[in-house]
Amino acid sequence: MKFISECSLSEVISQLQNKELSPEKLIDKLCDKLEKWDTRIKAFLPETNRRERLHQELKELYHNFPDPNERPILFGIPIGVKDIFHVDGFETKAGSLLPSEILQGKESVAVSKLKQAGALIMGKTVTTEFAYFYPGATCNPHNFDHTPGGSSSGSAAAVAAGFCPLTLGTQTIGSISRPASFCGIIGFKPSFGRISTDGVIPFSRSADHIGFFTQDLKGSNIVASILCDNWNTDLLEIDRKPILGIPEGKYLQQASLEIITAFYNTVKKLEIEGFTIKSIPALNNINEINEKHKLMNAAEFAKVHKIWFNNYKNKYHQASIDLIEKGRSIQIEVLNNAIKGRILFREELEQLQNVNEIDLWISPSAVTTAPQGIDSTGDPAMNLPWTYAGVPTISIPFGLSGKLPFGIQFTGNFNEDETLFKLIKEIV
Repeated sequence: MKFISECSLSEVISQLQNKELSPEKLIDKLCDKLEKWDTRIKAFLPETNRRERLHQELKELYHNFPDPNERPILFGIPIGVKDIFHVDGFETKAGSLLPSEILQGKESVAVSKLKQAGALIMGKTVTTEFAYFYPGATCNPHNFDHTPGGSSSGSAAAVAAGFCPLTLGTQTIGSISRPASFCGIIGFKPSFGRISTDGVIPFSRSADHIGFFTQDLKGSNIVASILCDNWNTDLLEIDRKPILGIPEGKYLQQASLEIITAFYNTVKKLEIEGFTIKSIPALNNINEINEKHKLMNAAEFAKVHKIWFNNYKNKYHQASIDLIEKGRSIQIEVLNNAIKGRILFREELEQLQNVNEIDLWISPSAVTTAPQGIDSTGDPAMNLPWTYAGVPTISIPFGLSGKLPFGIQFTGNFNEDETLFKLIKEIV
């Protein structure tokens, strides 16, 4: 996949460590790019004196880590952070019109971990309103007339445009995998709970996942090892091709003809390369899964916004109002049934994998390529069941359909995120 502007995290790390590039020059290079293009792409929230702030924070980083041999792996690397994460020194607006002072909180655990690893905060990236459907102004770097996807719109667009090599996002339905596909980059959504959500404005506490975007798999692996709790660095290398399973049936039929054609063309290429791919009837109760997940999200979204909505209803956009009002009408028994259903569904997926002896599920990352216009962020139907089950996924770009990127998502077993990365290395 050819990127709009190359900005591989692992390559930047290597260049800094080998002194082929200084952190000062990296900051200037990225700020130059941002200043030239982000007035059009609108991936980042505006900030005056961004460059000067980053250089000052770099000086502080040098003070904290004076010995070059003891500097952490992300030393001096600017990153983007979706504007529902709290970051010290930054406002949290969450893409909303609500007074920012009521939205503030303690810094996100994920952000703090990346800072401890040496990262600098390039800035806050644009999100849809409270990570739901009302979009910001961000457009797709591949074609400015198309959406970058959402809700992690700015984070995906920033990495695709090469403004920074790493951005944080969240996924409650499809807000990492879908924009990764639309923007032609890598998006990782971990197992539910592997990355702490503390310090992030919730959407649905039973479905929120912290994830991130990069241009390179090696870089993603590095970040996963930093952010995921109890990361197993001792896992043995896997020197065989993984066996892949296609979930045939009503789930896959939600995708457009364009994407289904691109998907099966990719499957054929993988088979030619020697991969075993099995077609497995699965997810034929997808309508029920979709309904449970959406009801759970609506009910929990309404809980999060109860006080804010009572005081500032007129500040919300209609899509969010509709979701909150729907959520308030959902009975507690319905919510509890949806929450319990996550575990049952996860067990069902694991049983299907075991019976059919597959390592990973393979499916499209989105039902279409990036739709035209930025009034909608696209349909998350391809991502929903994996998010509901809380299993780890990686969306990988596999080329273009027409002139826009499309991705394929690979899904692993719950809490086996490390194995997912090991297996993906045999594919990409």
